[in-house]
Amino acid sequence: MWSNPLHLAYISALLCAFPATAETPLSAIDWLSDSVRTPALAASPAPQENDGTPAQPANIKISNLSGPTPDAIGLIPAKAAGLPRDIWGSSLSSVLAARLSVDRESMIPAMQGLLYSLLLAELVPPVDATPEGKLFKTRIDTLLSLGALQQAQEMLALSGTTDPALFRRAFDVALLLHTEDEACATLRDTPSLSPTFPARIFCLARGGDWQAAALSLQTGRALGFISEFEDKLLARFLDPALFEGQPRLEAPKKPSPLVFRMLEAIAEPIPTASLPRAFAWADLHANSGWRNQIIAAERLVRSGALDPNRLLGLYMDKKPAASGGVWDRVTAIQQLQQAIKGHDVEGAQAALEPAWREMAAAELEVPFAHLFAASLVKMHLKGKAADLAYEIVLLSDDYRKAAHIFPPHTERQLLLAAFARGAPGDLLGPSPLKNGLASALQQGFRANGVPVRLQSLVKDNRRGEALLRAIRLFNSGARGNLYELEDSIAFLRASGFEDTARRAALQLLILDRRG
Repeated sequence: MWSNPLHLAYISALLCAFPATAETPLSAIDWLSDSVRTPALAASPAPQENDGTPAQPANIKISNLSGPTPDAIGLIPAKAAGLPRDIWGSSLSSVLAARLSVDRESMIPAMQGLLYSLLLAELVPPVDATPEGKLFKTRIDTLLSLGALQQAQEMLALSGTTDPALFRRAFDVALLLHTEDEACATLRDTPSLSPTFPARIFCLARGGDWQAAALSLQTGRALGFISEFEDKLLARFLDPALFEGQPRLEAPKKPSPLVFRMLEAIAEPIPTASLPRAFAWADLHANSGWRNQIIAAERLVRSGALDPNRLLGLYMDKKPAASGGVWDRVTAIQQLQQAIKGHDVEGAQAALEPAWREMAAAELEVPFAHLFAASLVKMHLKGKAADLAYEIVLLSDDYRKAAHIFPPHTERQLLLAAFARGAPGDLLGPSPLKNGLASALQQGFRANGVPVRLQSLVKDNRRGEALLRAIRLFNSGARGNLYELEDSIAFLRASGFEDTARRAALQLLILDRRG
């Protein structure tokens, strides 16, 4: 389609097909590249409940449109995710999409894991699902906001990504994961996708057709389809030698992945620390410095988007040549890992507290527990190290066994053990921790049935909607709204999410993280 003999004919057809001004596609992600032309859609506001979250419209008739919907796509069977396949019930796509906009920055790992289950599970689509896949797009956008690019890429691949709105997301994921050649091939081979000039020029250059890329740049420049910044960037991207010795371009504060990748290609990269989490993937490649790779991996592990073992591999990669900041964390982890590998009990006891302190400073306590809990159990630690190891095990998948491995002997340990077995209500009276959060969590475990504020959702067969609201209630409760914390825990237990309730309670108490 972009071969040399057809350049002029193709550009001529392009001018007829494209309007003089580009329309911006509607998306919850404001950093997507303008890679393909899509019509703007008008969004109608959803009705509001008294707590500011959308309500289900009353007296509405539902009729499914013909054709498959991507809303059914998932990477995990519902059963494996611990969810009923029909959890969306009678909820509407727009309402579920709005409820997915929870405060993801302040979620503890247990709630984060529950959200991932809802995002990745194969579920029966909402009753009003259409081929447009409104909920699917929102799930993808939520994954992108979490930095979960690999999961988003797999989901998008299952959808076929021939829908322009989905392709825009797939194109940007590919750019950030350095797999853009496949995305460019899709763009070339799919007539229904009409690429914008910057995306077309980038893909032509990636395919080695520099002449066609230069011709497209000239045409886009003449017709005003390319901004002044894009013109300068694309010119340097196509022939960087012409601009050697010139000042760097002034990069935009909110670059798209396409702009980001082209700046990277002309050796004018943008630091990713101030960019959305998804951009951190660019620092995981071998051409990034070791420090940048570690910081990016920590950021992605914190949001649940990256396996903690990859972070451990980076920590152990080489000896740090400096101290302070991330290097103190690397040193502490290396000393602990070496003591464990050498079966050095005294060394492990000495190294555990500094390693824990460093990981806690980075809010990586739960990934640390997943990496080291099993090994610490085998070390037969004593004293303060054993007390710390007890709480680390409580943050791991083996939390139920912690009290058997490290018999609790303090009030704090007894209460944590009670939460681990799901029976903190057995400890009567106020919390021994003198902690409002602990007391609220105890009340949540003592409660029976679905809380009043969520009963109407359950009664109306909107269980998934209720679960999303329970996540929001937990986040708010962790910040001090204790009645909401009680109701969240009570709902999780009444709805069969006992494991999540226990993990969430333990994490909130041990980490003492208010949100």
